[in-house]
Amino acid sequence: MSSQEEILTMPHDQIEQVQIEGIKKTVVNCYENIPFYKKSFDEAGFDPYSVKDFDDLRRAPFVTKQDLRDAYPYGMLAVPLRDVKEIHMSSGTTGVATVGAYTEHDLRIWGDCFARGVLYADGGPDDVMQVCYGYGLFTGGLGAHYGGLSSGATVIPTSAGNTERQIRILREMGTTIMCCTPSYAMHIADTAISMGVDPAKEFTLRAGIHGAEAFSDNFRAELERKLNYKVLDVYGLTETMGPGVAIECMEQDGLHIAEDHFYCEIIDPATGEVLPDGEWGELVITTVDREASPVVRYRTRDITRILPGTCKCGRTHRRIDRLHGRTDDMLIIRGVNVFPSQIENVMETFTQVSSWYQIELTTKNYLDVVTLKAEVNPDFDFDSTGAIDRLQKEIQAALKAALSVGVKVKLVEPMSIPRSTGKAKRVIDLRGENL
Repeated sequence: MSSQEEILTMPHDQIEQVQIEGIKKTVVNCYENIPFYKKSFDEAGFDPYSVKDFDDLRRAPFVTKQDLRDAYPYGMLAVPLRDVKEIHMSSGTTGVATVGAYTEHDLRIWGDCFARGVLYADGGPDDVMQVCYGYGLFTGGLGAHYGGLSSGATVIPTSAGNTERQIRILREMGTTIMCCTPSYAMHIADTAISMGVDPAKEFTLRAGIHGAEAFSDNFRAELERKLNYKVLDVYGLTETMGPGVAIECMEQDGLHIAEDHFYCEIIDPATGEVLPDGEWGELVITTVDREASPVVRYRTRDITRILPGTCKCGRTHRRIDRLHGRTDDMLIIRGVNVFPSQIENVMETFTQVSSWYQIELTTKNYLDVVTLKAEVNPDFDFDSTGAIDRLQKEIQAALKAALSVGVKVKLVEPMSIPRSTGKAKRVIDLRGENL
């Protein structure tokens, strides 16, 4: 049995011991080497030297993305800059970027964590892994790359874009595992089909490790049908490492947390109280052994839950459910809280529409207007008299019942919503532009 499998099947009381020992070092390291944490801990009356168990950690204050932004660029480093071997940054699309720094030890851990995704995909040295995430400051490309190398697989670093070349490589190079955003995987599949290629027959894929954006079960099923492989969800964020914090196995029943490197809590986002396993809330992460950019109780804003029980695959690391949304991408529509995932859940019940949609927010007479643009499936008779109008009204009624707020529905032809090689842009907020 490989050392990875030994770690992944370790009795959970041993995993918890590894976590406690790592957390005790992490809180002291943060306090002694990062001024932000010294100030934050002192103000909260938290003594890092007194931590002996998980309950003690719960007395520590939270850290937020804004805290990390305020410390840009190097204020959150726990090591001298000379010990940092690589730096990544979040996209910074909503403000100043957050910085993730890595020592050689951190890079090795990152590779090992993502390599578990290859293992979960029943993969290893005999696999060819095509990495179609973008390489650069975004953590996706290099995170997957390091994971592929760590697993022993042959890695093809195609990066994102040049889709026809991606398809040629998928057909000719024997790719068995593909890593990219789920929306780009769908774009590859649809482009191949439009070129007259049958990816289900002409590709050799067994699994796709797809993350960086949420996707529905319906979207997953459509991808698996078109590409004839298994879609595994991967979770990560620049602030804690990058992709590999948690990854699904072939059971597709939650994402296994790399618990020897990350301690996860679920909190009530309103009160900060820790919730029991099985309850939905905000994911909070403490790094167990990260050197350059450790974090203590980082509020991810991601909504999920810790699944009770163990996975059928036999691995003992706890699992988080697939993301249900974010506390900060929650839309407030006429006073009603709405998550895009709730709209997706309704859309899944209509077989006539595909997984491609955009939510457009505008204002008319000072009131919010929500328009859902969704593509119909290719076999839908777009020209049938009244068919579009009837379906639009059915979807609108279903959304009204589920969300308690009116949503206009505009059904459009297949492939008419713009595709992206990176994260799909699902919400277009034009409120304020047309007041």
